[in-house]
Amino acid sequence: MQDFHQAIAAITKQVVGLVDKNPTPIVLIDGRAASGKSFLAAALKNQLFKELEQAPRLIHMDDLYPGWEGLIPGSHYLNQQILQPLKLGKAASWQLWDWEQGQRGRNDEPGNGWREFSGGTPLIVEGCGSLSRVSSELADYRVWIETEKQVRHKRWLERDGEKFNEFWHIWAGQEDEFYQQEKSAQLADLVIEN
Repeated sequence: MQDFHQAIAAITKQVVGLVDKNPTPIVLIDGRAASGKSFLAAALKNQLFKELEQAPRLIHMDDLYPGWEGLIPGSHYLNQQILQPLKLGKAASWQLWDWEQGQRGRNDEPGNGWREFSGGTPLIVEGCGSLSRVSSELADYRVWIETEKQVRHKRWLERDGEKFNEFWHIWAGQEDEFYQQEKSAQLADLVIEN
């Protein structure tokens, strides 16, 4: 297990080493809710930009889940719409989830929330459910963040507020099911204690 600073250096070294052979190395960052995935992904993106002088693409699973009960469907959506096309050398195309409207697509922006990525720069995907047995085969580097439940719950409340506390148990139940089935932590190349 490594801390965040060691992890960022280790992941950066791996990705930089992959870029010559594969211009679009895929890095997956998974862990339970409020474990520090977004923080690590943003720091990694910045470090890779410094090293490679090109900005990696960063995708947040929060933009893919179809609502509060959508962890597993979001994981499938990632694989089908983004990772599988990229591994086949095709462009990935996906539509963001609008949490306020409860639907895929965003009426308040041009293109209704559609995004595309053709590769040519590293891809970082962060979020619960990003690391599954299927996505593991499609990725080049896999990271799991391990954080104590009490720490995560405190972060959840600080980040999202009391009004979202009711969703903590709904989400945790989905995590239990998904991680028991997928064994995500065991698929990781690197485990970080946070």
